[in-house]
Amino acid sequence: MSYLDQITSPTLLLDENICRANIKRMAEKAARHEMKLVPHFKTAQSHEIGDWAKEYGITEVTASSIKMAEYLSGEGWVNIHIAFPFNPLEIPKLNKIAEKQSISVQLINTSTTQMLVDQLENPVGFFIEIDAGYGRTGVEVTDFGLIEEILLLAKKSDKLHFKGFYLHPGHTYYMSDIPAIYEQSRNALSMLKNKYSTEYPKLVTRIGDTPGCAVMEEFGDIDEMGPGNFVFFDLMQAELGGCYKSDIAVCLAVPVVDIKKERNEILVHGGGVHLAKDVLLDEDGNKNFGEVVYLNESGWEIPDNRSHLKSISQEHGIIKASDELMAKVKVGDLLGILPVHSCMTADAMGSYLTIDGKVVDHAEGVSQS
Repeated sequence: MSYLDQITSPTLLLDENICRANIKRMAEKAARHEMKLVPHFKTAQSHEIGDWAKEYGITEVTASSIKMAEYLSGEGWVNIHIAFPFNPLEIPKLNKIAEKQSISVQLINTSTTQMLVDQLENPVGFFIEIDAGYGRTGVEVTDFGLIEEILLLAKKSDKLHFKGFYLHPGHTYYMSDIPAIYEQSRNALSMLKNKYSTEYPKLVTRIGDTPGCAVMEEFGDIDEMGPGNFVFFDLMQAELGGCYKSDIAVCLAVPVVDIKKERNEILVHGGGVHLAKDVLLDEDGNKNFGEVVYLNESGWEIPDNRSHLKSISQEHGIIKASDELMAKVKVGDLLGILPVHSCMTADAMGSYLTIDGKVVDHAEGVSQS
């Protein structure tokens, strides 16, 4: 039976071959630069996709929450790192995970550090998150006083072990000069490594954004990379130059429920609860919530003439259709939508259907492969 015959409502499709190619390409890039690839699984959130990653030499993984770390633990990962300023209310959960799983957390202040010193029952590693221009979170790169306070507090515990410095230059998503951002990031991490490596000779530096990791070929002496979105990519990454649309490994299959020929518009069952509401704007200010692909037995085809979701509500989506699409579409058909932000779409949908008809697990869903 074709995978298409299984679909009656919005369904997130996964092309395993494209996904594997994306993982392989990033693993080869990390190896080429003598870096360790520690992918961020906030995008895939899947045991099975994690098993694919292990086939390409990936042994450690990153999570965005204690909940995700719980889901990933016990799956053979050498270490799981929670790349979010640690929430001290979750120390009991951390202690439970750390009984059986090597795990590390991210620290940015002395308050949380002190609570870990007081309450940890099992060994836990930590990175200090550094802010070198993004402005979202982290210790300012020149705030050596705070860095050293955190390190001194951690020394009071035989359970809390310093691993290194973590930097997420998230402004690569909205600033065009990625090379300049990466020069800033490289310089920041290199300075910190030089300053603290005598006292901590095993410390490592890690950088973690997909746009930069995908396009850059100069990483200096950074030890590790931790991108996440690269396993699927999406329209945002394509616009940033990190991938081609043909590298996008997921699309949302949506049923056509009405057609307005006089307006070249198609109503589909697929909205914000499926895709989330990330949007791209063209040069004229028109909104794009996703682009149409044509589904077939072997996956999907990117048409020459673009059609896109011009608006979405909770369950509805309205496609502004090309003449080519209008000539062939009918009510009851299935269309595919390439997402603007695959991480949010995957999180919203909670499972995947591969193009060979196999259900793949997701941390937010109940389905298992």
